[in-house]
Amino acid sequence: MKLLTLGINHHTAPVAIREKVAFAPEFLQEALHDLRQYLIGVNQVELPETTILSTCNRTELYCAANDEVAASFLHEATLDWLAKSQKLAPSSLLPHIYSLPQSDAVRHAFRVACGLDSMVIGETQILGQMKDAVRTANDAGVLGTYLNQLFQKSFAVAKEVRGSTEIGAHSISMAAASVRLTERIFETIADQRVLFIGAGDMINLCATHFVAKKPKSVAIANRTIERGQELADAVSDQNVESESFKLSELPSRLHEFDVIVSSTASTLPIIGLGMVESALKQRRHKPMVMIDLAVPRDFEPEIARLNDIYLYTIDDLGVMIQTGTSLRQAAVSQAEAIIEDRVGNFMHWMQGRKTVPLILDIQQQGERLRQLELERAMKHLMRGDDPMEVLNTLAQGLTNKFLHGSLHALQHSNGAERDALIKLLPKLFTSHSKPEDQ
Repeated sequence: MKLLTLGINHHTAPVAIREKVAFAPEFLQEALHDLRQYLIGVNQVELPETTILSTCNRTELYCAANDEVAASFLHEATLDWLAKSQKLAPSSLLPHIYSLPQSDAVRHAFRVACGLDSMVIGETQILGQMKDAVRTANDAGVLGTYLNQLFQKSFAVAKEVRGSTEIGAHSISMAAASVRLTERIFETIADQRVLFIGAGDMINLCATHFVAKKPKSVAIANRTIERGQELADAVSDQNVESESFKLSELPSRLHEFDVIVSSTASTLPIIGLGMVESALKQRRHKPMVMIDLAVPRDFEPEIARLNDIYLYTIDDLGVMIQTGTSLRQAAVSQAEAIIEDRVGNFMHWMQGRKTVPLILDIQQQGERLRQLELERAMKHLMRGDDPMEVLNTLAQGLTNKFLHGSLHALQHSNGAERDALIKLLPKLFTSHSKPEDQ
């Protein structure tokens, strides 16, 4: 079985590139079916397995195809599909793409699940995102035996690494980094009005960190008022003034806030240059901090050119997050050693899967021979023959049939083939226990 991971992440491309290949969650099942059909149509791949992991920091395509498919063809077809699905030229992606076959794909999946490939080393959010991707692929019916096993092993390795190392120690989260960047602009957050756009997991984490600084007020703007209100209610429980409003009200209310943190699943920017220029006029150019944690981005990049605007993207936060890397290096080394051992185990399992059809064929052939000899023995018993003679004949018949193939191959071979059989056959017929021990 051929395994391939083809992707683009924060190590290989800036957010301006990553947002072009991001997949919205609601279109993921459709994309999975389309990728599978594309592989079948281009390379005549027989029922390929596919999974897409798309987050703020990465878009990765995991594929498994039968051994008859050349790895180069699988790479080219997957890259072509990614480019076409996002209306891009393959050449524009090539400088940023990594393509990992076989054990490299396994190692990468394990590292991603453990948080070793994340912007925040050791973070746990990616594990949940990977589980969501697997669940989506399973619901779409495109996961299959090999990718399912790969991801289940990835989850097990992540659990082992987190339980036996301090990989999560000394980490600075995206939420904490957002607070630190804001504190570089404003002397204290306690005097600021903070707006959160969206109501997903990332916004929940950020709200928790900002509220701990006791801002003057907090507001949640979301497409649906119900989810926004849930988060606003949670914030109000911590004695911070809070409210929620619909995203459609944003143009008329943006000027009220000093700090805006956004993380939505929108495929297009929801805050444009004109909206921010209007807000600045109403604020008489009082500074605003804007933190864009979304991919694709929620803020138009041109906003960063405005005076009195401090716009930070997810990549800007990544620079701050890298502090403390040396403190985590010992845990990373331990995690890498665990991963390397588990990669070997998984590849051994994959090799073993290749022999399954042969094992089934041998077992079926053995069952046919057993049934044939048994039927023959039953006829002799029903005829009244001596049972001991019947059993002896049965045993002799099974033994002859069992040895026939090997002895025939040995007698009709020569040269290197004969030498190989001479070394192999004793291993095949050596019992694991001595007769006297049974």
